[in-house]
Amino acid sequence: MVFYGNEICFGLIFAGWLLWTALGSGVLGRLAARVRDARYLMAGLQCLIALSFPITILCLRAGKDAFRAIPGEILGPWPMFLTSVVVLSVFCTASGLLFAAGSQAYARSNRTRTAKASGSVYLLEAIGSGIGGLLASLVLIRYLDSFPIALLLSLLNLLAATNLLWPESWRAPRRAEALPRTAFVLVALLALGFALAVPLLSRRLDRASLAWLWNGFHVVTTRNSIYGNLALVQTEGSLSLYENGLVISTVPDPASAEDTVHFALLEHPSPATLLLIGGGMNGSIAQALQHRSLERVDYVELDPAIFDLAREYLPSVWTSLSADPRVHVHPLDGRLFLRTTRQTFDVIVVNLPDPQTAQVNRFYTIEFFREAAARLNPGGVFSFQLRSAEDYISPELADFLRCVRKTLDSVFPQVTFIPGSTVHFFAARRAGILAAGSDQLLARLRSRELHTRYVREYYLPFRMSPDRMLDLDLQIRPQAYTPVNRDFAPIAYYFAVTLWSKRFSPDYSRVFQSVAGVRFGWLAAGVGVAMLLLAAALGSWDRGEGRDRATAGVCVAATGFTLIALELLLLLGFQAIYGYVYHQLAIVIAAFMVGMALGSWRALGDKSSLDPPAGRRTDRLTLGCVQIAVGIAPILLYLLLVGFGRIGNATHLFLISQIVFPGLALACGLLGGYQFPVASRVFFGPAESGSAGALYALDIAGACAGAIVLSTYLVPVFGFLRTALLVALLNLAPAGLASAAARHEL
Repeated sequence: MVFYGNEICFGLIFAGWLLWTALGSGVLGRLAARVRDARYLMAGLQCLIALSFPITILCLRAGKDAFRAIPGEILGPWPMFLTSVVVLSVFCTASGLLFAAGSQAYARSNRTRTAKASGSVYLLEAIGSGIGGLLASLVLIRYLDSFPIALLLSLLNLLAATNLLWPESWRAPRRAEALPRTAFVLVALLALGFALAVPLLSRRLDRASLAWLWNGFHVVTTRNSIYGNLALVQTEGSLSLYENGLVISTVPDPASAEDTVHFALLEHPSPATLLLIGGGMNGSIAQALQHRSLERVDYVELDPAIFDLAREYLPSVWTSLSADPRVHVHPLDGRLFLRTTRQTFDVIVVNLPDPQTAQVNRFYTIEFFREAAARLNPGGVFSFQLRSAEDYISPELADFLRCVRKTLDSVFPQVTFIPGSTVHFFAARRAGILAAGSDQLLARLRSRELHTRYVREYYLPFRMSPDRMLDLDLQIRPQAYTPVNRDFAPIAYYFAVTLWSKRFSPDYSRVFQSVAGVRFGWLAAGVGVAMLLLAAALGSWDRGEGRDRATAGVCVAATGFTLIALELLLLLGFQAIYGYVYHQLAIVIAAFMVGMALGSWRALGDKSSLDPPAGRRTDRLTLGCVQIAVGIAPILLYLLLVGFGRIGNATHLFLISQIVFPGLALACGLLGGYQFPVASRVFFGPAESGSAGALYALDIAGACAGAIVLSTYLVPVFGFLRTALLVALLNLAPAGLASAAARHEL
C-alpha cells in the first residue's frame, strides 16, 4: 500500500527481508554456537520479534513522511529500498538468528548432528510459514486489520518464549534457577499485556498510523479486499478513492469524466453499446448516458469492494450506476470479461492508469488488443488514454508511446490519436471508420445535443489542429527497433518504469537505460562463461570436505535464486492472466512453503542418510539430480503459463487459479525443501564443521540476489521466456559439480 503496488517493490521488499535474514543467520548465527543454552537466546529472540512486529508496521506507515511525500505521491526506487531495508532490519535479523539458535538448540536437546538439526528446523520453519500463509490469506487479511493481526502473532511468539523459559523446578529457590524464573515471569507479564492490547489498542494503533500515512487528509474509510487495499480520502470538498496508494477516481471530476467517454463515443457514428473497463467512479457513466443512441452500457471493475464504497459513501455515483436500466455492472477483471462474454460492442473504452505496474500493463499488450478487437462490432471503436505532454515529448516518453502505438498498429488497421497532456488513442477494425479531423466530431457533438463543459466547440479544433496532430505523429512514430508489448514480455512496463524513475533523478533513468541496452545474447554468454569459470575453479579444488562444502553451498545459493524466480514468475504470471495478485500472494507463498515442508520431511526420512559412507555418495548424486530439476523448472513453468493464458473458458480458468497455481507453487517448493536437508548432509559432513546457520544464509543470500535482479531488470526488460532461460543456465554449473562429485565417489 505504501509503495502503490508496483512490482518493483516486490523485489525490493523481498531483498531487504532476505538480506537481513541472511546476515542474521550467517553472520550473527555464529553467536549461537557460543551460547551455553540456546533456548534462552531463542526466548530473547522470540520477545524481540514480538515487540518489533507491530513497531515495523508503525515505522513503515510513518516512513513515507520521512521523505516528505504527500499522500498519493509515488516514491522513487531509492526511497523504496531504503525504507524496506531500515524498517525490516530488526525483525528480519532476529528471524535469521533464530534459525541458527533453533538449529543449535535442536542439536543439543536431541543429541543429533548439525546437518539433521538444520534440516529439521528448516522443515519446522516451512510448516509454520505454510500455516501462516494459509491463515493470512483465508482468514486474517479478510476479516482483520493489520494491527490486530500483528498483536495476535506477537502474543503467539511471547507464548513460545514463556514455554522456552519454563523453569525446570519451582521448589526451594536456587541461585541457578533465579534468572530463568525472573525472565519467565517478565515474559509472562509481557504476554498478558499483549493479550489485553489486542482488543484495547489495535484499532487505535491502526487509526493513528493511517493518519500518519495520510497526513493532512481526512480518511473516510479503508477496506481490505482480496484485490488490494482501498482508502477513501476527503480533501477540499472532493472524495478520492485510492487503491494500494494510487488514486483511481476523484468525485466530482467533470473534466476527467467527459474526457474518458465523449471522445470515443463521438468517433462512432451511432454507438448503441459501450464497454467501460475501469474508472467509472468519476462520473463518466452519467456522461456517456447523454448519448441517446446508447442502448446498453457495461461497466467492468475488478474489485467489488469499490461498488460497496460507492453505494455507502458516493450516492450520486451509485445512482448513475443503479438507477438507469441500460447500465450493467460487472465486478470482474476486464480481460476475463472480454474472454468469456459473447457480447460485442460498438465502443470499448479502457480507463486505467499508465502501465507503471505489470498489473496494469496487461491492458496494453498485443494479446489484450486482440481480445478487444474480437469483441468489437465491424464498425466498432477501441479507445484508451496515456499520459503525454502538450508540446515537448522526452525521449523516454517517446519510447513508451511508440511501443504502445506499435503494439496497437499490430492489431488494428486504422489507428489515430488526439494530442494533449493526455494522448487519446483510437483504433478501428476497418480502415475509414475513424474521423479524419475535428469537423466531423464537432458535427456529431452538436447533433447529439450533449451538455458538456470541457469537450466543446472551442476545445476540439485546438486539440486536433493539423500541426499538433502531425507533430505528435512524428514524435511517436514507431521505429524499426521499437518492440511490441506482450503479456509475458512486458516491455511497455519497463519503458513506463524508466519514465517513472526519471521523475526522481536522471541517474535512475540512466541506470535503467544502460542495463536495458545490454543484448540478451551477450548477457547469456556472460552468465555461461561465469558458470564455466566457477565450475573450473571448484573442479580444481582438492577433493575433500572443502570441495563438498563449496559445491553444496553453490547449489543451495543457486536454488535460492531459482526458487525466488519461480515465485515471482508464478505471481506475475497469475497477475497477467487474472488481473490481481494481492490476495494470491499469500496463497502462493503458503503453498510454496507447504511444498518445502513436504520436501524437507521426505529428505529427512531418507534411510540412506543413516549409512554415512553410502549415504554421502547418494547425497552427492541426489544433489546433482535435484539441481538439474531446479534448472528445468523455470522453462516448464513458462510453457504452462503461456498455455493458461490462451484458455478462455471461465470454469477452467477458475479451477486453474484455485488448484493448479497453488499446486505449481507446492511443486516448486518441494524441490527446494527436498534439496536443503540433502545439501546440509553434504555441507556439514562427518566433521560437523561450520555454523548451523551458514547454509541457510547462503540459501537466503541467493534468494536476495534473485529478488533484486529479477524484479528490477530481467523480467521487465527480457520477459518471462528469456528470464527462464537465464535462470536455467545459472543452474548448469552447480548441477555439473554435484554430479561430477558423485561420479568420482562411485
